[in-house]
Amino acid sequence: MEQIQSLALSSTIAAILPETNAVQPFQAIAEPPIQSKAEETKKQEVCPTLALAAADVRSVLEQQRQESHNLTTKLNILFVVNGALLTSLTLSRLMFAQSWFSLGEIVGFLINFSLLINAFLPRQVAVSPNLGDRKFLEHYLTLTPEEYHLKMMVNLVQTYQINKQRLDDVSQSLTYSAYVTWTVALVIMLQVIFAYLLPDFKTYLSF
Repeated sequence: MEQIQSLALSSTIAAILPETNAVQPFQAIAEPPIQSKAEETKKQEVCPTLALAAADVRSVLEQQRQESHNLTTKLNILFVVNGALLTSLTLSRLMFAQSWFSLGEIVGFLINFSLLINAFLPRQVAVSPNLGDRKFLEHYLTLTPEEYHLKMMVNLVQTYQINKQRLDDVSQSLTYSAYVTWTVALVIMLQVIFAYLLPDFKTYLSF
């Protein structure tokens, strides 16, 4: 009986020992090296930062395009308003009267339409990437993803600066045109008042 118990005990120990010996090498292999962990952390820190910066730059460029559309709408409105004022003066024949008001209106319309045409003239628009450059594919496709993002961000910033100068010129012309339009409308209103409500002053305003 004692021999049977000793045999059972020895077989149990022999069954347990291989399992414990097999676990130890598996745990040693599963541990990654410290250097690879640091490299992966560095990559995870760099890539999202570049992605966020590129998204912000593209968002600013989209706002710039929206501003360009708004300036185009203002340009059309000023053209329509000045055309309506010129048509009303022509039909009422107030512009053809020999007075200082008529002279001021003619000068105002000349200045105004000159400003509007200056804002309407086409200007060179910068785009990025420039597909007209034959070396674009040869230069950029050899870069790593991080280098490509950095190069493209620099190009987008330069594109924004060039287009900003163009939009500033258009905006300045439209601002001056709005002031001239308001002045012309004021002169027209004064001419109507003096022509129809105060006819006694008509002789003093003519030349």
